[in-house]
Amino acid sequence: MYTIHELHEKLKNKDLSAKEIASMYIKRIEEQDGIIGAYLEKNFENALNDAQKVDERISKGEEIKDVEGIPAAIKDNICTNRVKTTCASKMLENFIPPYDATVIGDLKKDGALLLGKTNMDEFAMGSSTENSAFKLVRNPWDTECVPGGSSGGSAAAVASGEAAFALGSDTGGSIRQPASFCGLVGIKPTYGLVSRYGLVAFASSLDQIGAFTKDVEDMAVVLNSIAGYDEKDSTSYKMDKKDYRKALGGDVKGMKIGIPAEYFKEGISSDVKSSVLDAAKVFESLGAEVVDISLPYTEYALAVYYILASAEASSNLARFDGIRYGYRSKKFEDSIDIYINSRTEGFGDEVKRRIMLGTYVLSAGYYDAYYNKALKVRTLVKQDFENAFKKCDILISPTSPTVAFKIGEKINDPLSMYMSDVCTVPINIAGICALSLPCGMSSNLPVGMQLIGNYFEEEKLLKAGYAYQMNTDWHKMNPELRGGK
Repeated sequence: MYTIHELHEKLKNKDLSAKEIASMYIKRIEEQDGIIGAYLEKNFENALNDAQKVDERISKGEEIKDVEGIPAAIKDNICTNRVKTTCASKMLENFIPPYDATVIGDLKKDGALLLGKTNMDEFAMGSSTENSAFKLVRNPWDTECVPGGSSGGSAAAVASGEAAFALGSDTGGSIRQPASFCGLVGIKPTYGLVSRYGLVAFASSLDQIGAFTKDVEDMAVVLNSIAGYDEKDSTSYKMDKKDYRKALGGDVKGMKIGIPAEYFKEGISSDVKSSVLDAAKVFESLGAEVVDISLPYTEYALAVYYILASAEASSNLARFDGIRYGYRSKKFEDSIDIYINSRTEGFGDEVKRRIMLGTYVLSAGYYDAYYNKALKVRTLVKQDFENAFKKCDILISPTSPTVAFKIGEKINDPLSMYMSDVCTVPINIAGICALSLPCGMSSNLPVGMQLIGNYFEEEKLLKAGYAYQMNTDWHKMNPELRGGK
């Protein structure tokens, strides 16, 4: 399995053509996606045509960009012109957008090859990718286990070598947790750094597009392509475009790394805890200063997240009613039947659960008791991080309390499933950035650590992550498709 920067060198040196690279990935998808189930929609013909254009540019001696000719997979809630975007929901089963999301336009402009759309939890609601309306995704490290969620298809595609990199969306950990389960690097950028134009909204104040890659250097390459101001997104932050590759290299000597006590308490598996603390020792050996800190409002973050995310989801998904947008039931006698039957048949159980919870906390009698109070606690969680970053450059924590769990193990226990996100949701609540990268193995499954950074300080995360990977080999391990399926 190649990284982006390895493929780029092979293209430049003419060791491989873009068409050969695209064909290599297509062959791998055809051979093993029947087991993994990463893709919902394949776009091979367009990818091969685009590869031909890259080869023509190379043959003319033109310089190519870092992602040019590199095969990518896209989570199926990011709009792609004339390619189905279903959000893994029966509600949008036949939706073909007439436009590209800004990130897709950026990747196309830079010459990336888009292989297809990847499976996910319906409307990005879930922590295991078991909530897709269409099919299951399996973890390439153990096909009896989940890949994590909700961007599980994107993570599985990269981990199994069915794409060199992938885009996902992260509302409460939906990139970092599957990156941890599948042994990848995954980033949740600062809110506003990457345009959300063309992302089907789940919870607008929390959603952020990010990426999966094999290593930190690749992540800098992808961020260079997709990060930047977009006038089509009113929440996009106006700032000069950065070259994130410049953050790589150098040492971490003198960098202050905080270990928040609240992220290492009950519920965190002992193997995960020891792997992350071992990673902290690697940073110490490289000259970083590791200090203990406290984020006292962490214990309320999960409750705040599920109140706010569900409230925003109930509002965002109101448009899918069978009249204005989405699936329409064939069983109706009047307009009320259309609304009720279309939403009953079009949405899955997890989406309905969150719509009901969100509608409840926004209702007149309970708004102040739940939604308004959650907004106030959100401010306290943000202040926790602001205080921490006065003392530290970055923070380190587990990405997920455990390694990947078995398929079906938590599907009937929503509260247990929600706990999978306990280490990641505070970052979305505060709107800051975080990077997950592999730091160990437990029961032959990858363990992920989370590096947390202040607003728009992705460079510090990349610098620390790159230094760690230059001194360890966890990111070089690849799965061998273990399991009974």
